[in-house]
Amino acid sequence: MSVSVVIPAYNEEKYISNVLAPLQGIEEICEIIVVSDGSADHTAVEALKWSAAVIELPENIGKGGAMLAGLQQAQGEIILFLDADLIGLKPEHIRDLIAPVLNKEADMTLGLFDSGRIRTDLAQLLAPSLSGQRCIRKELLDGFDEWVNCGFGVETALTNYALNKNLRIQQVRLAEMTHVMKEEKYGLVRGLAYRMKMYWQIVRNLRRGA
Repeated sequence: MSVSVVIPAYNEEKYISNVLAPLQGIEEICEIIVVSDGSADHTAVEALKWSAAVIELPENIGKGGAMLAGLQQAQGEIILFLDADLIGLKPEHIRDLIAPVLNKEADMTLGLFDSGRIRTDLAQLLAPSLSGQRCIRKELLDGFDEWVNCGFGVETALTNYALNKNLRIQQVRLAEMTHVMKEEKYGLVRGLAYRMKMYWQIVRNLRRGA
């Protein structure tokens, strides 16, 4: 079985190479798809340096919509979703995420930061459904139709969907890994505004799944 990697990205030119570099040379991966979600920087240019297929959306439609755009183009039987701003991603993390699905030990894996940074570790420990690092067989996503409307809550909606379908979910520890926080990307005020928007959309999807 082959793996397609889908990476939604919005203005991630500074960080996306940190995600694309560890993916090189992993034989199970048949393609890497970066979806530039209306980016105004050089995200697409940086992605092309790593021979990734790039989808450039003309305007920002949100993370879920970008993930769907990548999924629709993906050719692999297994989909690995990754965030574009990861810090510390290594090839062994990738293999740990895809192996349980490839070996049919799990239907979906969720990657949880471990020993990265206290704030990001704690957030995922308390709410593992928030993880953007997940692997799943493509065919199992056929019934999921909430990509566009759930915004930042797409991961929570996906986890709720998997639970409702009684899919086998396996958590995978991603040692010494974290991601760039919104306050670091956009500054304190704008970053907090993004964070509050994200939390609201997550809570909304948690309520839907309750």
